[in-house]
Amino acid sequence: MHLFVIFICSVIFGIETNNAATLKSSKNIDATAEYYKTLITGDTNKLSELNIFITNIPKGGDLHHHYSGSIYSETYLNWVAKNNYCVYREDNQTLKIQKYKIETRVSNLTDSAKALCITVGEIYLDNDFYRALLKRWSTIDYTNHYHEQLPPSKQFFDTFDYFGPISDSYYNEGLMLLKNTAISENVQYIETMLKSGPSISVTDELNVMLNSLNSKSNDSEIDIALTAYFNMVANDSNVNTIINNYVRMIGTSAAGINDDNFAIRFQSYVSRGNSPSQVFGSLFSAFSSAIRSDLIVGVNIVGPENGIVSMRDYTLHMKMFRFLKQRFPTVKLAMHAGELVLGLVPPEGLQFHIREAIEIAGASRIGHGIDIFYEHNAYELLEKMKQLNIVVEAVMSSNAFILGIENNAHPMLVYKAHGVPMVIATDDAGVSRSTLSNEYLIFSDRYRPSYLEIKALVYNSIHFAFLNESEKQKQLDKLNARFENFEAMIAKVASTLYDSSISSLSSTVEQAVSHMVIFFCLVCYLSN
Repeated sequence: MHLFVIFICSVIFGIETNNAATLKSSKNIDATAEYYKTLITGDTNKLSELNIFITNIPKGGDLHHHYSGSIYSETYLNWVAKNNYCVYREDNQTLKIQKYKIETRVSNLTDSAKALCITVGEIYLDNDFYRALLKRWSTIDYTNHYHEQLPPSKQFFDTFDYFGPISDSYYNEGLMLLKNTAISENVQYIETMLKSGPSISVTDELNVMLNSLNSKSNDSEIDIALTAYFNMVANDSNVNTIINNYVRMIGTSAAGINDDNFAIRFQSYVSRGNSPSQVFGSLFSAFSSAIRSDLIVGVNIVGPENGIVSMRDYTLHMKMFRFLKQRFPTVKLAMHAGELVLGLVPPEGLQFHIREAIEIAGASRIGHGIDIFYEHNAYELLEKMKQLNIVVEAVMSSNAFILGIENNAHPMLVYKAHGVPMVIATDDAGVSRSTLSNEYLIFSDRYRPSYLEIKALVYNSIHFAFLNESEKQKQLDKLNARFENFEAMIAKVASTLYDSSISSLSSTVEQAVSHMVIFFCLVCYLSN
């Protein structure tokens, strides 16, 4: 009987302890949700306090992330200085030079060109030129005062041409900077687009065959051409070497980045503005590399969708993806699709991009998805996205800048209403002068979702990551721990600011219950 009483008391005490821990965690969640609610409730929310809250909240992953567009211009200037490159201070058609462009072949310059190309040190001495350069290399100062300016979409995409010559010089250093920024704002995972799948050289005959294709070509013509190309490059030793070198470059770039606090993976990609032969060759390299490296977890297609070639060949590109997906079925696909608005292209150009990315190419994630309003049978498509768990990557800063889509005009509310899963991402934080924290802040301030809605979006960023199940579970376990710590911290903050007496009473009650259990067991023990 004596041992039995000890056993029963141990069980009771263990259950009580576990229940207390669970109860405390649940109370922390409730306290965090209530505190957050006070920050967004009312005619004017507490934006500054909300900013602190959002900065500290765990954010899981950033799934729509371009490496070169995520590095800030100031870093690129540091790299220009490190390489002793220069930047042109004015345009000159005779010399074929463009203001604000980087020159990497300084030793080959003529005296006339060299006189127009200034060092980073000289740039820092000329504040007006420095500020003007930042306006060309990013979106800084675009909307806060009047100045001569390009159309927003051109301003945004032109930035890549300015810093492009230096953007691939220090991949490992750049990734380490992005990692440190991510950790500082409680981001644990990034899927980035570092470099496109390498180009492949084939015979002129094959190039002509593929370049004769367009979106109106029938499936038989397309399959014949793509099969001929595929059969030629699939076992080509030179192509194999190019792809292996690309995979090795990715591994070298990621050296030392992955650890217990942070993980990075890569999407290979193609640029949609190139010729059909170039697109398919790069796409073959991208798919091939994805099955050779655990670091390369998916394939994407990038570039302005409203470009002449992009619009002309859109359906053809989707069929190229379908062709390669059939031959590389394990490769996951995310697609820039529907990054269009009324007026940017003719109305008929708004009606099929998202659908074809899903139904033809086989995408499981859609980047942007802005023109969903105009898609053929939009309600049916939304239901299909919901049923297939096709997630939309919402990137609010770039959507507002490039397309002028924000607030209630943004389709986030449509996707939410129809149960289509979403994640919040940055796109090109360096160009947009933003962070993932800022994207969540915009979302919270604009739409005032509940705390649990925000938390669900964060978890989506891991659930829909292109990680294998084992890696995904590890990230989810880490995210659980981060949220537990965050909610305990916020509960303490809320207690200090609003209801210390209630918190104290709750703590006293919990202690009393615990003491009663101990007293009961002691009495039982002594009576036996």
